[in-house]
Amino acid sequence: MNLLEDKILQYAESHTTPESDLLQKINRETHSQILMPQMLSGHLQGRFLSFLSQLLRPDNVLEIGTYTGYATLCLAEGLAENGKITTIDINEELEDRVRGYIEEAGLEDKIDYIVGNAMNIIPGLASNLDLVFIDADKNNYPNYYNLVLEKLNKGGHIIADNVLWSGKVIDKSAKDEDTIAIREFNEMVQNDNRVENILLPIRDGLMVLRKK
Repeated sequence: MNLLEDKILQYAESHTTPESDLLQKINRETHSQILMPQMLSGHLQGRFLSFLSQLLRPDNVLEIGTYTGYATLCLAEGLAENGKITTIDINEELEDRVRGYIEEAGLEDKIDYIVGNAMNIIPGLASNLDLVFIDADKNNYPNYYNLVLEKLNKGGHIIADNVLWSGKVIDKSAKDEDTIAIREFNEMVQNDNRVENILLPIRDGLMVLRKK
């Protein structure tokens, strides 16, 4: 998933603020105990998410795709004083682990962790989102975008992970469902005059956009 050479990535991480002890623990345990650990945001991307959250100081954050909670805790670092995160994941097998990490961070009152289908849950959420992080099933990226944009405050931001999809987005021979959905999402954002956007080649690609 990393498009950078390992040595360049290691150099970048060595010149980036370190992870907290808890984030290091989540990183380590995810890689040693959980299937598909490459889904974890990791050090470099995690610090970027934290940095952006601290710049924006959001009151209301939505995360679609919790996994083991690494990115959730990174985003929580920048919450406004009374800010909250709603994070949704369909994998109930990870629930106890994630709730344990949230409790260890002392953020039970800041993070509303919901296990279920995001497509069914998002329509019922309040329409006052400041920041949305999309990192879930790729075939639904266009659907998630359409659902959350109308709930996003003016000047609010959306960050979508995996938008380079290991480089498959530019491989004309790649015609699997996920790749097609990511391409569709990228084109949808690029051609939407309601937003301004930048695609950053961080890790597997981050699309960052602001609602005008």
